[in-house]
Amino acid sequence: MSTSYDYDLFTIGAGSGGVRASRIATQYGARAAVAEDRYLGGTCVNVGCVPKKLLVYASHFHEEFRAAKGFGWTVGDADFDWPTLIANKNAEIARLNDIYDSLLSKADVEQFTGRATIVDPHTVAVNGKEITAEHILVATGSWPHLPDIPGIEHAISSNEAFFLEAMPKRVLIVGGGYIAVEFAGIFSGLGAATTQLYRGDLFLRGFDCDVRTTVRDEMLKKDIDLRFNLNVTSIEKTENAFVATLTDNSTITADVIMYATGRLPLTADLGLEAAGVDMNAKGAVVVNDLSQSSVPSIHAIGDVTDRMNLTPVAIAEAMALTATLFGDCPTAPDYDCVPSAVFSQPPAATVGLSEEQARERHGEIDVYRSTFRAMKHTLSGLDEKTMMKLVVARDTDRVLGVHMVGPEAGEIVQGFAVALKAGATKSMFDATVGIHPTSAEEFVTMRTKVEA
Repeated sequence: MSTSYDYDLFTIGAGSGGVRASRIATQYGARAAVAEDRYLGGTCVNVGCVPKKLLVYASHFHEEFRAAKGFGWTVGDADFDWPTLIANKNAEIARLNDIYDSLLSKADVEQFTGRATIVDPHTVAVNGKEITAEHILVATGSWPHLPDIPGIEHAISSNEAFFLEAMPKRVLIVGGGYIAVEFAGIFSGLGAATTQLYRGDLFLRGFDCDVRTTVRDEMLKKDIDLRFNLNVTSIEKTENAFVATLTDNSTITADVIMYATGRLPLTADLGLEAAGVDMNAKGAVVVNDLSQSSVPSIHAIGDVTDRMNLTPVAIAEAMALTATLFGDCPTAPDYDCVPSAVFSQPPAATVGLSEEQARERHGEIDVYRSTFRAMKHTLSGLDEKTMMKLVVARDTDRVLGVHMVGPEAGEIVQGFAVALKAGATKSMFDATVGIHPTSAEEFVTMRTKVEA
C-alpha cells in the first residue's frame, strides 16, 4: 500500500461485490472509497434477488389458500392489493439501503454519491473532482438489454416491473432465462393472465434437462401460457393496451410487455477504453484468474466481468481480490460446485454438473431420478410434483450434480452443495440417514438407476 495516492482502493459501484471489497480492504488496513450513482446494494438489493423473492412470496399465497381446505381450514374471500405490496417492498429495500450505508461507515469506507469515471490507470473523476488510487476496482454490474425492434419503447424490463403503479390484468413476458420464468410465476400467481414467449424449444438453457422439463410441466399446470419457438417482431400501442406481433404473424394483447432477454455489463462511458482496459464483444471487462484487467492497477468483479453472474459469486470474488491485493495471498475465485436457484413456482435448485455436462466431461455416468407428490399435497389437492436427481460418475462414484424442482428446493440444495464441495460419493449419500418425513430424505434413499 502506497501513501502517494489518495486511497489504496477506489471502487466504482456499491453493489454486493463492491461493498464487500471496500469493507474487507479496510480490515487489511487499506484506505478505501466507493462511488455509487444509483443505489446502495446494487441490482440484487434494489431491483433483483431481494425484491423478486418478496414478490415470489406474495404470489404464492393464493395456492396456500387453496391448499388450506384439504387440511380443514375455511378461508374466506381473499383480495390482493398491489400498491400495498410495492409500498412494503420499498420500505424493506430502504431499510437494506440504510444497512449498507451503515456497514460502509463503520468500516471507515468513504462514500461518494455520483458517477465515477476512469481518467487514467490510477485516477478517477467523481462530481468534477479527480481522486487517485493505487488500485481501481470496477464493480458496476449489468443492465437489462432489450432488442431493437419497432415499438420496443413500449416494453419494460425487470427494473420497471418492481415499480408498476397498478397490477396488470394481462402480461406478456419475453425471454427464457430465470428472470423471465420467475416473473411469469409472480404475475400469474398474483392473478394476471400471463403468457411467456421464448424463441427456443425450451427455456432455462444451461440447466439440467429434467429441471427444464419439470419446470415447464408445472408452470403449464398453473395456467401460464407458454409459447416456444416464437419471438416478437413489433409492438404497437393501442388506446388501452399493447399489441405484440409475433414471428408467426399472430398477435398478443397485454397491459404490460416485459422483456427478460438478457443483461449486458454496465461499462459504457466509464473511461475503460481510454485507460487501455480490454473488453470483450459484450462489453465485459476481461480479467485474469485474480480479477486483474489488462491494466495492472485496474480490477473488476461481479456481473461486469460476465463470468458467473450471481450475487454470492461477486462477494466471493471480492473476498479473493482483497486477499490478493492487501493480504499478501494471491487468491483466485473458486467456481466449482457453485449452487444456484430459480425461484419459479415450484422453485428449482442445482449444484454441480447437469446430466448433459457430466456425459460430455466424464463419459460413463449413472443417473438417479425420483418424481413424486410432496406429502403436503396428498391433502392439499394441488397437482404439483417434485423432481429430484443425482448425477454420478460411474468410475469414481462421486456425485457430480444434484438437481431439484419442488418446494424449498433452494434451502435443500444449499446443504447438499457442501457435500459436493467435499467430494461426496453416492455410497456416502446411501449411508446417510434421512430425516423422515421430508422431501430432502429422497436424496439419500434413491437406489434405482435411470435406464440410459
